[in-house]
Amino acid sequence: MQLKPRLFLDTSALFAGIWSAEGGARMLLRLGEADAVQLLVSSQVLQEIEEVVRRKAVHHLPTLAVLIDRSRASVVTTAPNAVLVRCQAMIVHPGDARILADAWHGQADYLVTHKAHFLDLPGLAGSIPFPLGTPGDCLAWYRGKLLERQAL
Repeated sequence: MQLKPRLFLDTSALFAGIWSAEGGARMLLRLGEADAVQLLVSSQVLQEIEEVVRRKAVHHLPTLAVLIDRSRASVVTTAPNAVLVRCQAMIVHPGDARILADAWHGQADYLVTHKAHFLDLPGLAGSIPFPLGTPGDCLAWYRGKLLERQAL
């Protein structure tokens, strides 16, 4: 892990950060704004989040734009087909396989999600080079990394 952790937000995590000003996902966006972490998204996540916000909470479209800008989220390049095929062998849902592949190719240190497709899949965590979990799980992981650095 680099000095500044690279956290990949999937659509569900990004939506949670927009929807609730108090939750763990919003705290991750604030950490991005403070330049304490590097937030990553993919072009698929950006497309999905716009569609979801338009469908479920159109009044939050300006909030989406502001939060993505302020949090300094970077868009990773789309993973090559070889990485996607590897991820498709782990996750049946095609959209989730693409998210996993893009996070992996983007060298994420953590994949932040609320989706059961990721969280409840036995063996997935042991098959990828980074942890995955909810925004709250990620914040606990981040605190642990900070404590490790302080102990050095």
